[in-house]
Amino acid sequence: MLLLYHSTSTKQVPIPRSIAIDPDKEAYETGSPFINKAGMHHKIKFIPSDAFLILDDLIQNGEEGSFDFILVDAYKSDYLKFHELTLKLVKIGGIIAYDNTLWYGSVAESEKEIVDDLINKFRNFVIEFNGFLAANPRVESSLLSVGDGLTLFRRLY
Repeated sequence: MLLLYHSTSTKQVPIPRSIAIDPDKEAYETGSPFINKAGMHHKIKFIPSDAFLILDDLIQNGEEGSFDFILVDAYKSDYLKFHELTLKLVKIGGIIAYDNTLWYGSVAESEKEIVDDLINKFRNFVIEFNGFLAANPRVESSLLSVGDGLTLFRRLY
């Protein structure tokens, strides 16, 4: 799931717009009743698609630097590719959030200690991603030990 959010102003009142992208429409439909109950259905556009295609389209259509916030919760092996695209789309000072950056605590354990195949399969991708971003001068980052880890990045330039 990828969630992109940006606000535009009309008469000094911010009007938020969110785009949710996921190839699994069922995932969006699970949350849809809650979105409707909150009266937010008119502010969220769901696109059942491959997120890379949509992000490329947004960039091609001049949306670079126009989003305030982007949340990425996708295959961990794709996080590095997502980062380059989302960094183009978020405005300077905007926030990009990545879910599961502690990956069940496995990033702090040795490979020998991990018995779950799924955790082991993506562990090195998460470690590589965290290391890449820690050394990235284009962002400020903060890793929150909430749930399975949430890393927030603020685009500097």
